[in-house]
Amino acid sequence: MLRRGGALDLNGAWQFAIDHDAAWRMPDHVRWDDRPIKVPFSPETPASGISDTGMYRAVWYRRTVAASRPPFASGERVFLHFGAVDFAATVWVNGSLAVTHEGGYTPFSTDITDLMTADEQTIVVRAEDDPRDMSKPRGKQDWEPNAHGIWYPRTTGIWQTVWMERVPATRIADLRCSSDVDAFTISIDARIEGVRRDDLRLRVQLTRGESLVGDDVWSLGDMCARRTIALPDPGIDAARAAWLWRPGNPVLFEARVELLDVHGVVIDRVESYTALRSVGVDGDRFMLNGQPMRLRMALDQGYWPESGLTSPDDDALRRDVELAKAMGFNGVRKHQKIEDPHYLYWADRLGLLVWEEMPSAYAFDETAMLRLTREWAAVIERDRSHPCIVAWVPFNESWGLPGIARSPQQRDYAEGVYALTRALDPTRPVITNDGWEVPRTDILAVHDYDQDAETLGCRWGDPASMSAMIESGRVAGRRISLAGQRAGDVPVMLTEFGGIAYAPDVEPGAWGYSRVKSAKKLRKRYARLLAAVRSVGAFSGFCYTQFADTYQETNGLLYADRTPKVPLEKIARATRGR
Repeated sequence: MLRRGGALDLNGAWQFAIDHDAAWRMPDHVRWDDRPIKVPFSPETPASGISDTGMYRAVWYRRTVAASRPPFASGERVFLHFGAVDFAATVWVNGSLAVTHEGGYTPFSTDITDLMTADEQTIVVRAEDDPRDMSKPRGKQDWEPNAHGIWYPRTTGIWQTVWMERVPATRIADLRCSSDVDAFTISIDARIEGVRRDDLRLRVQLTRGESLVGDDVWSLGDMCARRTIALPDPGIDAARAAWLWRPGNPVLFEARVELLDVHGVVIDRVESYTALRSVGVDGDRFMLNGQPMRLRMALDQGYWPESGLTSPDDDALRRDVELAKAMGFNGVRKHQKIEDPHYLYWADRLGLLVWEEMPSAYAFDETAMLRLTREWAAVIERDRSHPCIVAWVPFNESWGLPGIARSPQQRDYAEGVYALTRALDPTRPVITNDGWEVPRTDILAVHDYDQDAETLGCRWGDPASMSAMIESGRVAGRRISLAGQRAGDVPVMLTEFGGIAYAPDVEPGAWGYSRVKSAKKLRKRYARLLAAVRSVGAFSGFCYTQFADTYQETNGLLYADRTPKVPLEKIARATRGR
């Protein structure tokens, strides 16, 4: 969302060491291993070259980079960027402390210019990630030595891209893009940092394909600015629709943003993109661009067999988006993972809706509340400009809120996070607690893994039965609504169901909500379940479990390597109902 040329990619071989008891506090304490690690893959994965799934509390990295310190006469600065390091990172450059950061799913950066030497720089990273700490947001990472049930191997340390970037003394530090479909406008919020100047102007150019649709220059009175650009409104609804981003028509506007001095000389230049689209709810319907839309989503956990939470490469991220669309889905619910922003890039480009869900902590205490709230705010900050994201999901199935049905404190906290999310981003609906025990929310998202299609259809398809389920019924022994919502007050979606396991030569311990013994039976049972769910007119959408097999879970429509279990066109026909 903010691209500038000239970055130095620091992925690849780094020196590495495992600090089992987190005993080493400084770089000169470390006993480096003979084996290098391949960044950005976590040491638990085969792709890293380490493949150690043990219970260790900290890891260390070191790399010397041939990068020169910029001459101070130019005022340029050098920043070191980390996409994500799980969980608490400490970074030294040439023996001096550069930055600390807590939160395993969000990026951080630091200006290292004043720590640099003339010709090369030595970077050391310590990542502490106690596997038994239940108060940190950890998602599906197991706290036991061996993965069990629906929990998976841990992810420790660096698991997203690391890079260095040389930037001007005064620079564009952040961009936020938003739109107003009714007014047919694009808004750009820019934050400038570095050496303060009084002669700055900002230029924004928007293009659609080869056509220039906006070109605006204005003076900056401060180091931040907001500008709204009116697009050429065709006036006719059908012509307007061609400009609106949606699955099947992912129209993007490329944005070039330049920081200029009073003479028009370019001080800094970045590239971005945005779109015209709106999301919301209207009564019991989910709305995209002012029109009701039924969501057809797959639960996607974003793991790969050889590389864990990190994709093997960028092509794998694009392929996942393409596969979801090829199976007839118009969206995914990214489950218990804040995905690599390159996935969101491809979802923006190719047209796939995304629900973004915060990985859960499993304890409820003050530490957990503060950690999750801080990191969730950083997630929204990172991703709010992506048009593909159409909902925020801070909690799932009361994980980290084990007593929410009876604890006013836990309910207040969940509703507080709901209100904070709405305040940080009022443009998207918030699903406060996906699954059950739902306090105040914009969408009532329920989970039901009943494997009998007829029973599932009757339970939710009959209006009286649906009302009874929402107001007083239970799923998995849990009440559904804690806030008195009724059918029709807000959209109701079935956001987890299915989970049919199939894999030839299935191993003991392989897991699913039911099991079939052939691909043909998988296709038939999937088609029956989908037909039953689609028949429920009161549902505004659904999310099938799941996109691909994940470790011991064999209930994906794809194998873990993304090979389809059933021909994609047959899955798509059942998903869409045609």
